[in-house]
Amino acid sequence: MGLIKFVCAVITRALFLLVSLIGVWRVTWVKKDPNYWFLTFLFLPLVVEMIITLKRRKGEDYKWFSPAIFLFLVSIIPSIWLLELHHQQNNKLDPQCKKLDSWESLQRLITLNKTVGNITNQNYSKLVNHVFSAVCSNEWILGLHQVLLILLIIGKWLLPLGGGVTRDELSQLLLIFVGTAADILEFTSETLSDVKENSPQLVYIILAVWTWSMLQFPLHLSVVNSNSENEGEQSAREGLLSKHSTDIWNIVEALFIQDGPFLVVRLTVMTYFNVFHQMLGFFAIKNFLVVILNLYRLVVICQDFKSPSNRQGGVL
Repeated sequence: MGLIKFVCAVITRALFLLVSLIGVWRVTWVKKDPNYWFLTFLFLPLVVEMIITLKRRKGEDYKWFSPAIFLFLVSIIPSIWLLELHHQQNNKLDPQCKKLDSWESLQRLITLNKTVGNITNQNYSKLVNHVFSAVCSNEWILGLHQVLLILLIIGKWLLPLGGGVTRDELSQLLLIFVGTAADILEFTSETLSDVKENSPQLVYIILAVWTWSMLQFPLHLSVVNSNSENEGEQSAREGLLSKHSTDIWNIVEALFIQDGPFLVVRLTVMTYFNVFHQMLGFFAIKNFLVVILNLYRLVVICQDFKSPSNRQGGVL
């Protein structure tokens, strides 16, 4: 069992490093500047964390916080920022490119190797250059976003459980990750496409909100219950924050990390920049409903917490 944990911990971090390396490589490719390879220095904290975790904790993750996922985000988010900003500044100058929006377009890229025949190493490098340059930069960025979110879910699944985290809590956390990832991907892909031609400054705001929302993934506070032990004995003495810590953290995530900021950005796009379409309106309403329902949930929790104490005070 210890060997399985060790292998899973190493494989997960190796996948993190591989995807981050692909992101840095793509930045150097589009920027045509080898100095961007210095972004690989951001991988060093993840390597150090892997060595420390394998040596001291035998690969096990932590209960409330995952340093591996956080350091993975640190290593790849700068590359995505650079790619998004480069695309925003040069999208009108991009040559004709191929979109990966159908099986036919994928087959055309795959069959490029078959049309060349026997090739030398130099011709092969030219072929690779042609294939990578033929795909639209926006498709590359979208693919990197998708791989990042999928790997965060799979990586959390593969990482050995931290002390005190049950399999039931892990399954709940993974389900939350899936829904969160879908919302974040829709926010970045749809909202950025709406504002790129209207306001380059808003792109920075959207990327900042996206980065802020990604901080949900290293945290486990929305599922892990700190009051599982001695719950019956301490229930009468617990305060609101300790008794409903997971519920309150879910509300905080919705209001201040995801749906709240997403709603503000979408309302800004619709009102200030006069951009509106069916999907933008739908997701703005969805964010508004989530915010209102979480506020209602907070009121219900506070009322239910006060009611037993009032009843106990009346009996005494």
